[in-house]
Amino acid sequence: MTALVQQIKYTEGEAKKIGVVGWVKNTSKGTVTGQVQGPEEKVDSMMSWLCKVGSPSSRIDRTNFSNEKFISKLDYSDFSIRY
Repeated sequence: MTALVQQIKYTEGEAKKIGVVGWVKNTSKGTVTGQVQGPEEKVDSMMSWLCKVGSPSSRIDRTNFSNEKFISKLDYSDFSIRY
């Protein structure tokens, strides 16, 4: 996704509200990277939010999701912001 994670707590709060785990962070190239895990319908909801809504002051230029796969066990127990 090409954007900056604005209002970090807002993004983290939305992930927790939807019910996904993982992480997100700004990169040095001005983009956002991260990982989201959870039930397929919840991951889809978070991806949709990241693509179409974002935090109130964000500007979404483009999104690109990769390495989508089914997993048998979650690697994370919460959603966090990495720095």
